[in-house]
Amino acid sequence: MMTPRGLFAALWLFATPALSAPRLTPVCEPVSAEAAEGPRGFSPEVTQALDAIVRSELSQGPVAGLTVGVTRGAQRWVCGYGLRDLAKRLPATPRTTFRMASVTKSFTAVAVLQLVEQGKLDLDADIHSLVPGYPAKQWTVTVKDLLGHLSGVPTYDGLASSNNVKPVSTGEAISAFSEKPLAFEPRTRYLYSTWGYNLLGAAVEAASGKSYRDYLRENVFQPAGMEHADLDVTATRDEHQAVGYRVKDGVLKPSRFLDVSSRFGGGGTRATVGDMLGFGRAVLAHRLVKRDTMGKMQASMATRDGRLTDYGMGFATYPLRGHYLVAHAGGQPETTTLLVMFPAEDTVIALATNIEGEAKRLRRLSIRLMEGVLESGVTRRDAHFTDPVDSVVYEGLGRIASYGLAYHLWATRGPGTLPPDEDLPGAFARVSELLDRKLIGKDAKAALERIRSGHDPKLGSVFIRVGAQMARTLEKAHGPERLLAYPAEGPLSFFADYLAACEAQGVPDTERFGEPLRGDLLRFVAGWKRAEVPELLRLRLDETKNPEAHWPALKKTAVLSPDVRPDYSDELLRVAEGFAWRKQSANRVRWLERAVELQPRSVDARWALSQALLTVKRDGEVLAHLQEALATPQGALALAPMSFLKRVVMDSETPRVGLGLVRAAVALHPESPELWEALAKREKAQGHPAEAKAALRQARRAREARPPESTAEPANRAGVDRGTGPVPDDHGLVRPRQSL
Repeated sequence: MMTPRGLFAALWLFATPALSAPRLTPVCEPVSAEAAEGPRGFSPEVTQALDAIVRSELSQGPVAGLTVGVTRGAQRWVCGYGLRDLAKRLPATPRTTFRMASVTKSFTAVAVLQLVEQGKLDLDADIHSLVPGYPAKQWTVTVKDLLGHLSGVPTYDGLASSNNVKPVSTGEAISAFSEKPLAFEPRTRYLYSTWGYNLLGAAVEAASGKSYRDYLRENVFQPAGMEHADLDVTATRDEHQAVGYRVKDGVLKPSRFLDVSSRFGGGGTRATVGDMLGFGRAVLAHRLVKRDTMGKMQASMATRDGRLTDYGMGFATYPLRGHYLVAHAGGQPETTTLLVMFPAEDTVIALATNIEGEAKRLRRLSIRLMEGVLESGVTRRDAHFTDPVDSVVYEGLGRIASYGLAYHLWATRGPGTLPPDEDLPGAFARVSELLDRKLIGKDAKAALERIRSGHDPKLGSVFIRVGAQMARTLEKAHGPERLLAYPAEGPLSFFADYLAACEAQGVPDTERFGEPLRGDLLRFVAGWKRAEVPELLRLRLDETKNPEAHWPALKKTAVLSPDVRPDYSDELLRVAEGFAWRKQSANRVRWLERAVELQPRSVDARWALSQALLTVKRDGEVLAHLQEALATPQGALALAPMSFLKRVVMDSETPRVGLGLVRAAVALHPESPELWEALAKREKAQGHPAEAKAALRQARRAREARPPESTAEPANRAGVDRGTGPVPDDHGLVRPRQSL
């Protein structure tokens, strides 16, 4: 029988928004900045900056517990914020254990590659030969295919397949999907699959002769110093395990129960953030597998037609603003996790919270921590252009700089390798063609698609090869440390310095860029300098107490430089988001309207404003904003039918908002049967049977009108459900490919 005190605690939990973590004193690992041996602390200035970043993030939105860890070389900082158990008022600490969810895939991948090095597993082996309980399919599925999510093994296909509540054995976990056909021929597509990693966990057992748990504990956790890591089963939990929550209507409620033995190899472990850092450090030091092996694990795999997947063997891997990032994220009932490693900078960031669905928040926080540790706290902003051709040219510059710097540093300071450098003059000529203003002006959308493939093998990896050659030239001209400043300074600085270095170093004409691009660059730099706001160089609007005070200066930038200026849309959207969770709808809409005013061609700003307008029932204004976004080259790709649906599934705040967005989508793309079918599902779910039937009739007409050779856009690579159902619990490190 529940006691009065227990009843009060339960009522408080269900009815009250969670306390904001910044009101609580964080619990941190004791580390000395002067330590002679072992880890030492960061400087007080850096520690204070990191703490301020976390507090600022947690000041917006309901929070329970969050543990954060950062290491760079021998320096280490780990702190717990908020509560691991709201009802008992227990704090989150460095000792708190969390479900790792899909970060488990990185542990499994390391185990597989260890066995490959020992000659007990073959990357090209048919998984059926290793796991007989998984029948042979119409195509051979190899271990390597499974490691890179290129196997065609499907992902969860409904709540029944992902909502296990009973402990299961390895064989039972495999049998849950063993009879399902492959979704496609291996290596033709990328499809993120936890089931595929269950097969790898079973292969570890078969090759090692040990249980998956015993193998990980002896060969991954112990060598990495992961003292508290284990499988996440009832028997391994103690008083330090975080209690899980989900957000509903701005209030935290207990997570639904999930037994993760059904996803053991793809999401079945638990650990502390300190354990995550230990794993990351072992990966960077090559203590778990050999350096060459780890280099292959960190290299993005590619589809048969030459498209990089941004996923290697057990890790998401891609450039981020000139840093080579190796990472994995996880999400399940009770948890959201993120592990990020920067091999060239010897840096690891680990985050874990006991709130579900916090992937965007943890990604955002990891980037801010990266800025604090690797970029001297400088606030990096991209450029906003009013001219669509300028925006496409700039995106090309950004991708060349990011891929070039990242791959060069990864190859010279990490375990990576560069693509073969066979025809450098031809690569520079191809890049000049991709950035040609006249060609871009003829079809900006098609030009942007080509530019977003400039790093892919199918285009000769020209952005990687050209960018890396530029980095080598700059390193020769200015020294290796200068390269580390460009991620904070951005692509304009990288290109301007390269053009100057070409003269000083006598670089051949075949490795220079033509006059049109040089002219664009000079114009971009001049406009940027006119529009910079000095007081905001190290300050983000969403982290200030009074963003209103900076609004006049921001408006002035639009007048001083109407063609190009720093893009503040991300910060303005965050300011608006803070008003959203406080239920201040009018202020939210006002700041989103300001974001659109300042960056009228921002797809994200128009999308966020559309959601806010639907929330306050100003539905009639939404279509115009989405039409404006669709008219940009970036919007033409981001708001294409299937991309639009993915955004709705990932971002829509309520069923009503999602319905309003899909109604707008069919107005933008009346030729898409997939959109009409999605609308029918949503209309039916909202209790509108007549509207649902009408939408289905439109879907049939659209299918009949579609040319026979036409096909729908490929499903998104993470396998997100296109209907009204939830996003799958386990997921990879999702990021927009244009965000570099």
